[in-house]
Amino acid sequence: MAKTKGVLGEELARTYLESRGLATRERNYRTEYGEIDLIMQDQDVLVFVEVKYRASDRYGNPLEAVSPRKQAKLKQIARRYIAQLGYEPVCRFDVIGILGTEIYWVKGAFE
Repeated sequence: MAKTKGVLGEELARTYLESRGLATRERNYRTEYGEIDLIMQDQDVLVFVEVKYRASDRYGNPLEAVSPRKQAKLKQIARRYIAQLGYEPVCRFDVIGILGTEIYWVKGAFE
């Protein structure tokens, strides 16, 4: 995916989530393990968000692109972020799939 499409998808997802009451904590949080697109706050829940954008379904549904391997990597990055907080918050992993102009939000997509 071209960087510009990725940035556009992440911005659409962030705006979408903020319009539903979540607050942005971090964008593109990076560690040596990789990157989490968005870290949001949903009241008392810390939400790690993976964003997948597809202009069409030619290469499959964007929600299917978060493989078990990718999930493991996201969990590893999340553990690093949580370690820096100094406390253990309630957490959730969400996936935002953007297909063309449609946005699909899967809360608690994996544990």
